[in-house]
Amino acid sequence: MIVDPDIDYPERLALAQLPTPLQPLDRLSAQFSGPRIWVKRDDLTDCALSGNKIRKLEFTLARALAQGCDTLITCGGVQSNHCRATAILGARLGLKVHLLLRDEELRNEEPGDGQTTGPDGNLFLDYLAGAEISIYPKAEFQTRQRELFEYWSQHYAAQGHKPYLIPTGASDGTGIWGYIRCVGELITDFKQADIQPTHILHATGSGGTQAGLSLGCALHQLDAQVVGVAVCDNAAYFQRKVMGDISDWQSCYEITALPASLSIQVNDDFIGPGYSKAGPEVFATIKKVAALEGLLLDPVYTGKAFHGMLTLIEQGYFAGASDIVFVHTGGLFGLFAQREQLSF
Repeated sequence: MIVDPDIDYPERLALAQLPTPLQPLDRLSAQFSGPRIWVKRDDLTDCALSGNKIRKLEFTLARALAQGCDTLITCGGVQSNHCRATAILGARLGLKVHLLLRDEELRNEEPGDGQTTGPDGNLFLDYLAGAEISIYPKAEFQTRQRELFEYWSQHYAAQGHKPYLIPTGASDGTGIWGYIRCVGELITDFKQADIQPTHILHATGSGGTQAGLSLGCALHQLDAQVVGVAVCDNAAYFQRKVMGDISDWQSCYEITALPASLSIQVNDDFIGPGYSKAGPEVFATIKKVAALEGLLLDPVYTGKAFHGMLTLIEQGYFAGASDIVFVHTGGLFGLFAQREQLSF
């Protein structure tokens, strides 16, 4: 399949299983007097590599290798999908990976610490993939993040390594290429399904996926509004973050002007108790969608965003629309770390 031949993409590693399917959720759609719901299954980009982060890392890691780097340093929450994907891809490519993790107080301690259970979910896979892991208290992580990157970068450089620093979620001017490219894939999907969706929704947590989808729709002149459903910070933050990533993209790749149709839309009504924390309504949605459609969501990202989308349908937000698309960005392993929130 040829994706957007008219866009001059930078070098990319073929790491994800693409294209991912676009599937209708007809049983769920029938329960609402609204549009037909479709899901872009980016949770199927690979097995343990599941999720949206691989599309970004295809471009990010190509750049790291082109610069001769042999060590990847990145950061995120202790159940970060991005860090898990980086750890596994680093192992696949023979690169050392060091993860700087923010303790969200939703985990057991270290492996082999005498507890009956060890690390769970994404953290378990980080260790399994052989990543070096440093876990910091949340307050320290937030105040010293730049300093920690500099410290570990200098540490590896002193050992003769060449580190490559990847921001949270690989969300920067390089990573957003992954979802610019995904829009070309979506256009092919829409033609094959003979649909013209009015909205493309997804969970937004570090901003890179939204930057890529929003910019991709503008570049491809796809008439669909991208809506990022925030899982942590407010809409004003994401407006700044998404435009910051796009500005970085312009600077890195010498893009002189942005498309006039570029639109950044964020809904911050469904953040709930905070990042990585979901209310009972989100867990109820996770159970319902799994039982009705066999689609697995997580409480950190996709569960919140999907619950938000269903609420918006009930509120009449998509009145008059025939079809809408939810981009499933993965996150299954984070569900395991919060399994106690689900009662059966």
